[in-house]
Amino acid sequence: MISKIQEEILRLKKEKNICILAHSYQAAEILEVADFTGDSYALSVMASKSDADILIMCGVRFMAETAKILSPDKTVILANSEAGCPMAEQMDTDFISAVKEKNPDYKVVAYINTTAALKTICDVCVTSSSAVEIVKKLPDKNILFIPDCNLGAFVAKQVPEKNIKLLQGGCPTHAKITVNELKKAKERHPEALVLVHPECSPKISEMADYVGSTSGIMKYAQNSDAKEFIIGTEISIAEHLQYSCPDKRFYPMSKDLICSNMKCTTLMDVYYSVCGTGGEEITLDDETIAKARKCIDRMIELGG
Repeated sequence: MISKIQEEILRLKKEKNICILAHSYQAAEILEVADFTGDSYALSVMASKSDADILIMCGVRFMAETAKILSPDKTVILANSEAGCPMAEQMDTDFISAVKEKNPDYKVVAYINTTAALKTICDVCVTSSSAVEIVKKLPDKNILFIPDCNLGAFVAKQVPEKNIKLLQGGCPTHAKITVNELKKAKERHPEALVLVHPECSPKISEMADYVGSTSGIMKYAQNSDAKEFIIGTEISIAEHLQYSCPDKRFYPMSKDLICSNMKCTTLMDVYYSVCGTGGEEITLDDETIAKARKCIDRMIELGG
């Protein structure tokens, strides 16, 4: 049954000139019908280079918004309208505007995991893989890093010459990993390397063999000579690595590393979206697109 649905999705997307974008946290059956897979920013860049008329985002809302910002002339569909991001929704423009008023000499560095509205009042965007490089290149010493304080702490440690101000916010999925869970995972798999996302707490990152983005973790594991790995990010990444590297062993750091927002998108959501009977079209006004695009363009200018 799954293969028949996949075949129909592939037929319809070709017929309608649709490009399907799937974040790495999506289920394997969705990745198999996607044109592009990867992390949030990479998907949007790939989408902007596509000649498709319609983009279907299998991810969460801020990713679909970013795709629309970079491809304003294309129709962008979020496959499941309920797929939000708790981190992206933690801070709004009123709150950050008030913080900016109290700290006028700080430049606002926004993680890509933010809403389109919040991006309109930020100076530059970053991804988890580019944050350190971009903050280093900024001519400004005082930085307000939002919204993830764990990623911000990781950047601050790598760039001690900058004065980085953090606010309480972040990814609830990554933040819930405890040192005790990591210790138990290492006891179960003493030969395994520990690979974690910088959205994890600083204590977890300090215990890791590698800290990096989702795509960085996957590349590190695929290219490493090691044979066992403890994966400290969304549980699906361990599963995908098991498929791509059957000669290696991958263990989720915790069984609770599950993003319910990513998991709510199903293959049938994708099917209904390509049929034109499901999903939600993302619309942004011209002013929001223009203002939000500035901090993304600044990111591209400084290193992507």
